Amino acid sequence: MDFEKVITERYSVRKFENKHLEQEVIDKLLHAGHIAPTGCNYQPQRILVLNNDESIAKLKGCTKCHFDAPCAMLICYNRDESWTRSCDGAQSAPVDASIVATHIMLEATNLGVGSCWVMYFDPFKMREAFNIPENIIPHALLVMGYPHESAAPIEMHSKTRPLDEVVVYDSF
Repeated sequence: MDFEKVITERYSVRKFENKHLEQEVIDKLLHAGHIAPTGCNYQPQRILVLNNDESIAKLKGCTKCHFDAPCAMLICYNRDESWTRSCDGAQSAPVDASIVATHIMLEATNLGVGSCWVMYFDPFKMREAFNIPENIIPHALLVMGYPHESAAPIEMHSKTRPLDEVVVYDSF
């Protein structure tokens, strides 16, 4: 699929087929995240793949927004491996994790896999349920699977502000 098609056809899938993703597909998704750029190539991302019934059951205890997806990836970052901007101390790891998640989501669309980026989860419950160390920060949850035949974008999906409302040139 060409890139323009991927970015225009991708939407947040909230209804999935009851079918696990094949390991080959998961490997391709992970590869897409693995080659994502990160600040100074520190690669602070840590990806927890939840792909069996036991893990998915635990996930359901951490978020209402699991949409009965057969697979999920919790995108985390290691706060001890983040590039730091010297002038203000800003950390790149949360941005890096978002870039990784975006690469995975776009590759999912390319492979015919639906995904939904979920921020509505309890990171403390996630930490406990999946034994996440203190230095690993849960950042975003990607629930994914093959879209159900009735899955469709929500009405506001394709509504975007005019470009001149979100872009400025040379100075604000």
